[in-house]
Amino acid sequence: MKIMKFYSSMIVGLAFFAFATTTWAGETLSVDMIVKKTIGASYYSGKDGRAQVSMTMKDSQGRKRKRRFTILRRNVTEQTGGDQQFYVYFHRPADVNKTVFMVWKKVEQQDERWLYLPALDLVKRIAAGDERTSFVGSDFFYEDVSGRGFDEDKHTLLETTDNYYVVENRPKNPKAVEFSTYTAWIHKKTFLPVKIIYYNNRNEEYRVYEVLKVGTVQGYPTITQARMKDLRTKSETLISYSKVQYDIGLPQEIFTERYLRNPPRKYLR
Repeated sequence: MKIMKFYSSMIVGLAFFAFATTTWAGETLSVDMIVKKTIGASYYSGKDGRAQVSMTMKDSQGRKRKRRFTILRRNVTEQTGGDQQFYVYFHRPADVNKTVFMVWKKVEQQDERWLYLPALDLVKRIAAGDERTSFVGSDFFYEDVSGRGFDEDKHTLLETTDNYYVVENRPKNPKAVEFSTYTAWIHKKTFLPVKIIYYNNRNEEYRVYEVLKVGTVQGYPTITQARMKDLRTKSETLISYSKVQYDIGLPQEIFTERYLRNPPRKYLR
């Protein structure tokens, strides 16, 4: 979630004082509180979760490729914004069947990532610098799957509309990412980011994320369909979530190297 550079120090100052706080349900929210609520709504609903995911990738000539996988997620701590574990198991197409992507998302340290390639029976560690590369050939990045940490960006509230908080996010370590900023439109009721525009170092839009459908699952507002567009390549990826469940009691041992080769089929159906 990234954005454009600001116009001048004067405008920055005005924007900050005009929009640094806002009121929600009688509570005054700072931009940091808004972002933390957004991270919670996007990645921390329930103690754990599971979803069946369909992904359709379309290139600039309209040719399509599809992926189908199951994603499991477990919160390591009860703290929103804390460490998490993700397990992604691929079902289709045949050339990626049984491939597994696993993440240990860590707040105070670099994330740890693994990729299991069944054709080679190989477990590959994914370097920290690879988290902003394509996720299995799609327009989503590895980091999009697990999210960015709150402290990785400086957050500025640009505007509050009737329905949205518009937040600019600027990376604290610009050398670690390919974007200069990203702007997120955050729904005021659900705190889900419904649109994110990423800007490059020339202040040009180059990636756009849009939420197309939202539902309610076990009382949690849940994104059920979204799209990522790459404006440079004219490609896009549509992702749909079904059979979403929360608080299913996923065992901790699933999120270990042992289960990369021996998937927990009970939780992948």
